Amino acid sequence: MAAAKQNLFKNGAYLQSSTTLFIFFASWGIWWSFFSTWLDKTLGLSGGEIGMIYSVNSITSMVVLLFYGMTQDRLVLRRHLVITASVVMACLAPFAIWLYEPLLKNAFVLGLIVGSIYLPFGYTAAVGLMEAFSERLSRTYGFAYGSARGWGSLGYAVAALFTGFIFTVNPHINFYIGSALGVISLLIQVFWKTDKVPLAPGHSDHPAAPTLHEIVSVLRFKHLWIIIGFVIFSWTFYNLYDNQMFPNFYRGLFPNEDIGLQTYGVLNSAQVFLEGFCMMLVPILMRKVGVRNILLLGVTVMCLRILGSAVFTDPVIVSVVKMFHAIEVPLFVLGIFRYLTLHFPSALSATLYMVGFEIAAQLGSALFSTPFGYIRDALGFQPTFLVISGVVACAGLWAWFALKKDDQDVQGDPFVRDSRRESAKVAA
Repeated sequence: MAAAKQNLFKNGAYLQSSTTLFIFFASWGIWWSFFSTWLDKTLGLSGGEIGMIYSVNSITSMVVLLFYGMTQDRLVLRRHLVITASVVMACLAPFAIWLYEPLLKNAFVLGLIVGSIYLPFGYTAAVGLMEAFSERLSRTYGFAYGSARGWGSLGYAVAALFTGFIFTVNPHINFYIGSALGVISLLIQVFWKTDKVPLAPGHSDHPAAPTLHEIVSVLRFKHLWIIIGFVIFSWTFYNLYDNQMFPNFYRGLFPNEDIGLQTYGVLNSAQVFLEGFCMMLVPILMRKVGVRNILLLGVTVMCLRILGSAVFTDPVIVSVVKMFHAIEVPLFVLGIFRYLTLHFPSALSATLYMVGFEIAAQLGSALFSTPFGYIRDALGFQPTFLVISGVVACAGLWAWFALKKDDQDVQGDPFVRDSRRESAKVAA
């Protein structure tokens, strides 16, 4: 185990990928974790208006995700798009402070449109690009994607540790820090090369790029539509609950809102620190129980966390429930990635991930964020959480019957559990 870790930290592609994800998620987390609170508390928008922002952002994010996925599959390992996203990240503070905020206050519809164009290219769609690019690097240069993605969670956690305290001083500081991290990301992409890193066995540094016809043809995969439906009615509703509603619900549990914001920042940081640790453990667990079971376990934990927020109002208990997020995210994200590269052609991994996971989630957000924003206005947080947990439970039950087993219809990289590897060794 120690030798494996030592070799991992000698892998230049792993180091570059891990650093990129750390910086990206820190740049995102320093403001995104309090985005709904900024819209609510600082700008004074209603739940319905906040829902509209999430819905419209999701619509444009789908378009950008499709562009990012199809283009990156053609670019293979070239960094043109990652550099583009980094440039947009570097412009966060000027955009948010001098353009986005004044427009949302004084010309809401125009601000809605402008924000929905900017945010996907730098963050809400770029996250899928960064993850898909890192996952491809992991297969090309021979390191575990979960280990690199764990550094992304760590970056988000470090940012979240301070963001609540900074937010109560001046939210603009959060945006300035996000911009500075965007500049660092840009420098990493331009100057840190991985050309001389040894390739994993069976890989080329210039692998054949799929044709445009092959990329477009992913929509013909019937089973992909099952994955899309599963994501829409599970991950979508979890994001709706966790990003759009939970921060404002949580701060309302405290007699002083500033204390609630600061506590949420620390709690969010602790949760994401644990998430990063779980990102590195889930691949080990996956080898024990399988890909399909990891996904089913992820949606089960997701449902329990949302249900816990619907039932309890004590800040301590709700804080404990919040920590379920650290387990659910690695189970679901790593499970989806491996499921797609198992049952579909791995050469199309970026497009498949964008369409089957990121775009599906954004489509669900576009459909449900606004109506559930108004439902929250009418019923309150906890009755809305109860409805959301019911939807996720139904999605999990359907997935039990709809998802393929790990040895069924394998079109990509095969998956073999540790127990079967050991059996094969004994038989040999």
